[in-house]
Amino acid sequence: MNIPILDIPRMYTGVAEWMACMIFALRYKPRTTEKGKYLVCAVALVLQCVFLELTDDLPLFLWIPCMAAAVGLMLVLLLFLCDLDFKACAYTCVRAFILAEFTASLEWQIHCYLWPDNQAVWWQRCCLLLAVYGSVFLAAILLERRCAPREDRLYVTPHELVTTLIMGICVFAISNLSFYVKSTPFSGQNANEINNIRTFSDLCGVTILYAYHLQRMQNRAQQELSAMQSILESQYAQYRMSRDSIDMINRKYHDLKHQITALRAEPDPDARNRWLDEMEQDIKAYEAQNKTGNSILDTLLTGKSLHCQKHSIDLTVVADGKPLGFMSTMDICSLFGNALDNAIECERKLTDKSKRMIHLTLTTRKQFLLLQVENYCPEPPSFRDGLPVTTKDDTGYHGFGVKSIQLTARKYGGSAVVQVKDDWFILQVLIPIPDAADSPAADS
Repeated sequence: MNIPILDIPRMYTGVAEWMACMIFALRYKPRTTEKGKYLVCAVALVLQCVFLELTDDLPLFLWIPCMAAAVGLMLVLLLFLCDLDFKACAYTCVRAFILAEFTASLEWQIHCYLWPDNQAVWWQRCCLLLAVYGSVFLAAILLERRCAPREDRLYVTPHELVTTLIMGICVFAISNLSFYVKSTPFSGQNANEINNIRTFSDLCGVTILYAYHLQRMQNRAQQELSAMQSILESQYAQYRMSRDSIDMINRKYHDLKHQITALRAEPDPDARNRWLDEMEQDIKAYEAQNKTGNSILDTLLTGKSLHCQKHSIDLTVVADGKPLGFMSTMDICSLFGNALDNAIECERKLTDKSKRMIHLTLTTRKQFLLLQVENYCPEPPSFRDGLPVTTKDDTGYHGFGVKSIQLTARKYGGSAVVQVKDDWFILQVLIPIPDAADSPAADS
């Protein structure tokens, strides 16, 4: 059977493009309110279909500019619906457009096969349209949900966007080459071949773009895991160095009595004063030590206290570390180290040293550990998905310190939240204490 070439009705194409946008838009955090979202969707459907219908009779050389304009309408719709930046919306738009092209092409190829003379009645058309569109888009939804959990954010680098655009343009060009030029080795020579090339090229495009998207997500997840692992190892390394430093401080403190004896015998007042100043610094370092009841936490807090003294930061600690026995050394270092490092980084940016303040409290409430770290923050950071946005160059990765804290808290069945209140940045971590919390933690 030789299937004649029948142009896909523009209305079908418009509906496919709109539905494809809806599928991807549902996966991301909305930009508008619920009522506003429905209004935008309704207006977008009308505009998409009306625009394609009005441009149906234009000359062939204007077909590509019209398709580019239709893609632009899809992009505008995604920008209105999704709380994503332009790169992420453009990346999603390419995926949605190729999926829509495949869906419309598949439906129309089946239509031409069933009704070569295009004599189908309206209810037959509607049934086929619902069956094909419903099956393809349902499969797309299930694939997205199964292989990639719902994301609140989508981060796309310029390189990833350019790669996706190139793939999308190549797929579109190959699938529609036969409509422009038939005298090439890659063009179809009859209606059947042309329809097959269009449908299967679009199917390959959907598959390639999906595989690329899945690889992107896996690479990004691996990068985030590696970054958090580096933070964890860094905190543990800081703990080990702090422990060595405190051992040295303890030795110097116990040597003070010998230094006092020598000091009394020193006849030179200037030399005595210099010696006294040195002893005073040693005493301040010893005073920085914390006695919480947990040796790991004591070591870590002492190291951070010394660091705060160096940078004129007033760190106050009220902590009962005895219930921390159920947590591993690495997790204690990650939890408290990241919490204090974030606060210290914020305080060091303050030019007024008298306002550099950090308060840490660790208490037990019923069967829960409550850790609260507060630091003065007159210029609160912006938040995205409950995490503070980084001020560093790579904005695609942000809040790794808080992410690591949340990961540690969830490991023990707890949670961590951050907020800004009255010029104070507040981190709160709540962790349930298991029944076996009496066992002591290892010191290394």
